[in-house]
Amino acid sequence: MPVDNNGIHEDFRAQARRLANEKIKPHAAIVDEEEQFPMASIDAFKKMELNGLPFPVELGGAGGDLLSQVIAVEEIARVCGSSALVLLIPWAALTPLVWFGSDDLKQKVVPSVAAGKCGASFCLTEPGGGSDLPGLKTRAEQVGGGWLLNGQKRFISNVGWSDWYAILARTAEKSFGVFMVHRDDAGISIGRHERKMGMRGSPTADVILEDCLIPEDRVVGDPFKGYEYMMQTLSYTRPLVSAQALGLAQGALDEAVRYTSERTQFNSKVSRFQMVRGMIADMAIAVESSRTLLYRAVELAEHNDDRARCFASMAKTLCSDTAMSVTTNAVQLHGGYGYTKDYPVERMMRDAKVSQIWEGTNQIQRLLVAKYVYQD
Repeated sequence: MPVDNNGIHEDFRAQARRLANEKIKPHAAIVDEEEQFPMASIDAFKKMELNGLPFPVELGGAGGDLLSQVIAVEEIARVCGSSALVLLIPWAALTPLVWFGSDDLKQKVVPSVAAGKCGASFCLTEPGGGSDLPGLKTRAEQVGGGWLLNGQKRFISNVGWSDWYAILARTAEKSFGVFMVHRDDAGISIGRHERKMGMRGSPTADVILEDCLIPEDRVVGDPFKGYEYMMQTLSYTRPLVSAQALGLAQGALDEAVRYTSERTQFNSKVSRFQMVRGMIADMAIAVESSRTLLYRAVELAEHNDDRARCFASMAKTLCSDTAMSVTTNAVQLHGGYGYTKDYPVERMMRDAKVSQIWEGTNQIQRLLVAKYVYQD
C-alpha cells in the first residue's frame, strides 16, 4: 500500500479497524436482520470525523485524500457492508458539487453532511436502466424562478436519511445538468422501499420528481455539462465502491480462516486439510491482487492521470468479482453453518452480490476496459 514516509495511512487504517471492530461489528447482524438503519454507525463515524473525511476543511470536512477514503470504506465493510454504504454514498453524491458547484451552494449543502447531521444521495439510475446514462429521461426545464424537474430515479440509496439528492437530469436533447434537490422541496417524494437481498441496513427506494421547482442557484456548475461532470466523478467514486467490495472479501476471508482454524473434523483442525488450505490460498491471492489494483487506480486518480478511468473500471470489476467468489467460498468452508444467519459469511455473500451490479455493471466495466485497450 502506498503510504507517506510517516506511515499516516497505516495509522489511519489501525484507527478505522479499531472503530469497526468495537463500535460497528457488534450491531452488524441486527442491522441486516431487522433492516435497521445503522444509526449507531453514524454516531461512531462522527467520533472519528469520518462523515466529512473527503470534504475541504473550509466546508467542515477533514480534507482527506482518496486513499484515506478507500481505507475507511474497506475497514468498515470488513464488518458491515451496510454501514460502509451509508458512509460512502454522501461522499459520492457531493463530489460533483464540491468540484464544480458555486461556493454558495457548497456552503449550503456540504457542512451539514460533513458533520454527520444528514446524508446525501446520488440519483442516476432510472426505471429504464442505469448504465445507459445518455438514455436517461428525467428532465429539467428552466422556468421563471428556477428549474422544474420531472422524472423518476430508481434504486436510490440512503433515502429518508438524506436531506440532499444530486439529480442528473436532461436539460437539452444531448445535454444534462446536476441539480441539488432538498427533501423538503415541493414535488419530491419517496417511493416504496425495496425488499433487498443484501445491504439491508441502507434504505433503497425511488425518488420521484413531479413538477419539482428548485431555485436557480441549485444547479451544479454549467447546467449543460452534467454528463461530463459525472464521467469525471466516476473515476473517484468507483474506487469507493471497489473498496466496499474489497472489505467484504477481506472480512469473509478473515472469518473463513478463523472458523477453519477452530473447527475439528476427523481428529484434525480443518485448517490442516490440503483442499481447505488451497481454497484459503486462492482467496488470499484474490484479495491481495484486488487491493493492489485498487490502490493503483487510486494513485492514478489522485494524479489526474488519463488512465484513471480505465483503472477504476478494472478495480471495480476485479474487487467485486473477488468479493462474490471469496464470500461464496467462505460460506462453503463453513459447511452447513455457513448457510445459517448465525455466522456473518452468509450476510457477506448476500451483500457482495450487488457490488457486481451497481456503479456500472461489470459487463459495462469490461467494455470500458476493452475500449481503453483498443484505443477506440
